[in-house]
Amino acid sequence: MANSVNDLKNQADSMNPEHKEGPVAATIEHYTAKLPSDLFLWAALGSMAISATLKIMKKDEEALFVGQWPAPFLLLGLYNKLVKLEGHDKTDRGPRGGR
Repeated sequence: MANSVNDLKNQADSMNPEHKEGPVAATIEHYTAKLPSDLFLWAALGSMAISATLKIMKKDEEALFVGQWPAPFLLLGLYNKLVKLEGHDKTDRGPRGGR
């Protein structure tokens, strides 16, 4: 059992030894880094306002649906900020990592 655990760990370590992002993640990070971070904050605040308006209008199901949007917007904003601060693989070589 311990042998198989070590084998799995060694396989996982050898899969991506440079710890680099794949081409899809690198492309997404390249383009999302261009978006202003406050875009996501305004989207979250806007969806809260829309949800409150829908609730006042007695459209409870729609209000609940839209009311779930702020958290994903804020998480996307956090992802956006991390990409800007850290960059994908801490390089600025374009969407394909300079390839």
